[in-house]
Amino acid sequence: MASHRSALKRMRQDEAKRVRKASHRSKVKTAIKKYLVAVADKDPNAAELLRRASSLVQKGVGKGVFHLNTAARTISRLAKKLPPA
Repeated sequence: MASHRSALKRMRQDEAKRVRKASHRSKVKTAIKKYLVAVADKDPNAAELLRRASSLVQKGVGKGVFHLNTAARTISRLAKKLPPA
């Protein structure tokens, strides 16, 4: 356990960040699952779900949840699954 004031503050900040990031990751995973189910069911709304999932992933990059390359790779893989219109 940390004993310096600055170390204690850093621990509080890290915990708050961990909770925020976990919440965002959960939203992204849910959006991706909805998209993949829509693609499997040949749902016409799949393109819209892809747009939403991509948006959440990109926002995660801005918030520091995902690395830029990880987000790009994820979005690319999702886009390849979308059948041509």
